Amino acid sequence: MSFDSSLTRRGFVRAASAAGLAVGLSRTEAHAGAADIPIVDTHQHLWDLNQLKLPWLEGAPEVLKHSYGLPEYAKATAGLNVIQAVYMEVDVTPEQQVQEAETLIAICRSGSAPTKAAVISGRPGSEGFADYIRPLSKNGEIKGVRQVLHPPETKRGTCLEPQFVKSLNLLGELGLSFDLCMRPTELEDGVTVARRCPGTRFIVDHCGNADPAAFLPAGDARDAAGHDAEAWRGKISRLAECDNVICKISGIIARAPKGVPYAEALAPVINHCLDAFGPDRVIYGGDWPVCLLGGAYADWVTSLRTVVADRPLADQKKLFHQNAQKFYRLPTA
Repeated sequence: MSFDSSLTRRGFVRAASAAGLAVGLSRTEAHAGAADIPIVDTHQHLWDLNQLKLPWLEGAPEVLKHSYGLPEYAKATAGLNVIQAVYMEVDVTPEQQVQEAETLIAICRSGSAPTKAAVISGRPGSEGFADYIRPLSKNGEIKGVRQVLHPPETKRGTCLEPQFVKSLNLLGELGLSFDLCMRPTELEDGVTVARRCPGTRFIVDHCGNADPAAFLPAGDARDAAGHDAEAWRGKISRLAECDNVICKISGIIARAPKGVPYAEALAPVINHCLDAFGPDRVIYGGDWPVCLLGGAYADWVTSLRTVVADRPLADQKKLFHQNAQKFYRLPTA
């Protein structure tokens, strides 16, 4: 594995935010300030298909069946003020997990990439997980582990099996987090495992994998969403009741319904997550290049900025970079 290191919408403009007025800013001034907020991308994928085996790509859309490295990432994020990134594992074959981790450690240490930390692959349900993660955890660049829980072959309740729970508790002991990337209909399992592992920090990926179509008016698109909007809202709120869970605002543009402006389609999901978790427990993620299934990286940033434009500027800073820098213990200089 190697990487070269070389909308504005009327319906989303509410009354001027009280916070902005309190500090004497006009709407135009406040929004101009928001556009300059630095971004820490906590969900950066990179893959070199000459080096890695990603079995899940076999049935994926063609746009993803290419290598995506740091030069491509730089081009995708150009002009968006992305100052740092946290790599997110790409579900390599188990025999390549150590290679993936070691490659990312080297990238983080190179000083020539925005990537400063990594969440790596792992199989917490394996009895050998402790032997795998303990040595890697000694590297400060490694911040957490993820195993995607929504592939068809992964049965519901996998994260509640005894060995899995034991491994997640170990992550907490090692100071590492675990990303919950699961079906929106199974988020209650996330609540359960978070409560069984109170010393481990969990991150709900992609707003709980909500399908924005579920929030459209009644019709074929909503019917095909695969989950109920109100049920999802309730489960997100229950996850937010767990003090050791935070939410990553990411991923949902990949499923943006056609024919609806991005901000309009994504706002119900984004706003519920922000309101449920509050300004101190949300972080931004780009989910590039998977976001390309719905839109360009810039489309996602622009849409999210539009949706949050009337929230206090301080809260926007927390979302886009401050919370991530604190949570992942990233350099702030």
